[in-house]
Amino acid sequence: MYAIIETGGKQFRVEEGLELNIQKLDVEAGTKVDLDKILLIGQGEDIKIGAPYVEGAKVACTILEHGRDKKIIVFKKRRRQDSQTKQGHRQDYTRIKVEAIQA
Repeated sequence: MYAIIETGGKQFRVEEGLELNIQKLDVEAGTKVDLDKILLIGQGEDIKIGAPYVEGAKVACTILEHGRDKKIIVFKKRRRQDSQTKQGHRQDYTRIKVEAIQA
């Protein structure tokens, strides 16, 4: 069974036992969280599509850890203007493990 969830403005395809990084949640590590914005649930040929979300569906997850991604460099240069800017950014994330998908 798989599901497509929406969290942090992004969509993810998840299955039971999958670990993935999502946008940071303000929840302590080790706690269990139910995600309820489920766009689609499928198992083989049987597919339920929400409008916009599937009613009564939940994905049970466990928060594993919080962290920060690799640094990316934002560099802007304006040619012939003797002007340039350099800025770094590290995105915060929460690592979760999908425990169960409930339709």
